[in-house]
Amino acid sequence: MRSILIMAMFVTSLAFAAAGGYQEVRELSLETSGVGTLSISAGSGELVVVGVPGSSEIMVTATIEVDTGNSDKARKKIDSDMVLRLEKERETAVLKAYFDEGGFSWGADTAIHLEVRMPEGLDLAIDDGSGSLEVSNVHGNIKLDDGSGSITLTDVGGTVEIEDGSGSIVVDRAGGNLAIDDGSGSITVRGVAGSVVVDDGSGGIDVSDIDQDLIIVDDGSGSLNVSDVRGHVKTED
Repeated sequence: MRSILIMAMFVTSLAFAAAGGYQEVRELSLETSGVGTLSISAGSGELVVVGVPGSSEIMVTATIEVDTGNSDKARKKIDSDMVLRLEKERETAVLKAYFDEGGFSWGADTAIHLEVRMPEGLDLAIDDGSGSLEVSNVHGNIKLDDGSGSITLTDVGGTVEIEDGSGSIVVDRAGGNLAIDDGSGSITVRGVAGSVVVDDGSGGIDVSDIDQDLIIVDDGSGSLNVSDVRGHVKTED
C-alpha cells in the first residue's frame, strides 16, 4: 500500500553562513489522528525531540547545512541527494532526514539539524547516524539506535531502550524500565521508576535513585558508582 504524504505546512527560507556555507530551513507538520508511533530516521546533524501536552500534530524544523562556498552546488546537492519528508504510514508517522550519498558527490559536507515537537503520549523510535540527540517529555515507549554523539533523555516515560555506538548517555527521570547497550562513553542514570539494565563497553557508569533492580551485564572499563537502588543490584561480568 502506497504511503500517503500529508504535509500541512512546508515553508522554505534561505540564509548564508558567515564562513561561506549554505543554509536552508524547512518546516513540516503532520496531524496525528490514528497515529501511535513517531519513527525518525536521521543522518548527520543535531536532533532535538520534545513532547508537547495536548498536541495533536508533529511539527519539524529542519536546518539544512551544506559546507560549500558555491550556493548553486549546494542547491544541486540538496536537490539530488537530500531525503526530507514526513509521512503517515498506517499507524506510524515517519520522518526521514538525511543525505543519500549514493548519488554524485559534490565535494561538500552536509548535515540536517532537526527540532521536532510531538504529542507527548506517542511512542518514539529513532535511528540516528551522528550528532547530539536530546529527548524530553515523551511519555510513550522509546527506542533509540544511535551511531555516535551524546544522548540526553529527560522526563521520559514508558519502556526506554538505547543502543549506542559511542558518546555519553544521560537519562534523568524515566517512568518505566530502562535498558542501555553502549559501546563507549560515560553513562549517567538518575531517577528511574522501573528497573535498569546496562551493558557497557567502556566508560564510567553512575547510577542513582532507582526504584527497582539494577543489572550490570558488562561494565567493560571505567568506574562504577551506584547509590540509592531500592531493588537488587546484580553484576554479571
